[in-house]
Amino acid sequence: MTREKITLAPKMQHSCGRRCLGPLTFHPQAVGDMIRLSEGLRCAERTEETFRGGVVFSNRPVSINERVRVLVQKKVAHWKGALRVGFTNVPPSARTLPLPCMAMPNLTNTQGHWACPVPESCCQEGSVLEFWVSPRGRLWVKFHNNRKRTLPIKVDLSLPLWAMIDVYGQTCSIFLLGSEKKGTLFNKASCPAPEPPISRPCSISPDYTELSENSDDSLSDLSMEFPPGDGCVVCMVREAEYTLPCGHRCLCVRCTNRVLVQFGTCPLCREEINCNIQGFL
Repeated sequence: MTREKITLAPKMQHSCGRRCLGPLTFHPQAVGDMIRLSEGLRCAERTEETFRGGVVFSNRPVSINERVRVLVQKKVAHWKGALRVGFTNVPPSARTLPLPCMAMPNLTNTQGHWACPVPESCCQEGSVLEFWVSPRGRLWVKFHNNRKRTLPIKVDLSLPLWAMIDVYGQTCSIFLLGSEKKGTLFNKASCPAPEPPISRPCSISPDYTELSENSDDSLSDLSMEFPPGDGCVVCMVREAEYTLPCGHRCLCVRCTNRVLVQFGTCPLCREEINCNIQGFL
């Protein structure tokens, strides 16, 4: 494929605060030959005609214990194997193109690369998994059924680490849901990258999808215009008008009350909203 298929991410000044890990997307240049990036560099799709050529990397280094969350969007049945996830301390910007056709063994046989295969049963369409590096250098993967897996190898923590994903085998389309790092006092989370129009929030809980699908939007709402990044992350139609106590301005008038009553958390960082709803509104 040609590099014209890659849409570059818009530049941004990041100033979300100490609870934010920064935007997390796929790196715009260091991608496999068969990968097409879309949806603000958060969707990576490989052609169904091949099982390889699907290596992608994160746009920035990830922290220790920062859990990268991935949604499997599409799979095909005529290949063996599935997604491979891991980390590397080789910067994506320093790589020469074309990339190796597979993460395992092409990259893992070279210094500075660690990855493990995800079972096909855990890569069904709609499955969500997360992976991270522990302070002891262990690579962990957690599947949708809460089962965890670790590798009997040690990741080098002396250099920055980038997330590495191989859209391999049966897995042909994934979506980067963002990341979260659990702390003693509070959790940190990545924030969505700005993109016009808003297509999908990166760290929104799947439970909020029902609110979006059942939204009583009128046709007049669909013609409303608002600046990129100022849309409601639930209905993705109206302008976000309320700033939650966590600092995220991400909900419109109609969705704010329903989200606070039904979930009581911010759709982006999942911080608990401990306040009187009517008083807040």
